Amino acid sequence: MQTATELDLNWVDVCALHDLPDNNMGAAVLHEETQIALFYIKQIDQVFALNNLDPFSGANVLSRGIIGSVGDELVVASPIYKEHFNLKTGQCLEDEGVSIAAYPTKVTEGRVLIGLSS
Repeated sequence: MQTATELDLNWVDVCALHDLPDNNMGAAVLHEETQIALFYIKQIDQVFALNNLDPFSGANVLSRGIIGSVGDELVVASPIYKEHFNLKTGQCLEDEGVSIAAYPTKVTEGRVLIGLSS
């Protein structure tokens, strides 16, 4: 069952699940003028979506980051300055004042959808 918040979202089909690497690497998609980094974690069969823009370097590179965990949190490490961003929330672990957009995702009939505000 979808929550009221999920119903307010515009679900955008961005790719097929099989288009995403399943070896803890990311891929970037372009929606309108926003680059979004997608990460498929095969071990838990879940797709995460974050803004691809690294706020520290100003480059669209987070999809090229290294996936891992810090404690119990799944993270991506920026390939430039190595800050870690929580895959679920977009929160930077090294600087609590910095976060990036995290988008809800779902997989329907083998297609990856990202929930964007209407």
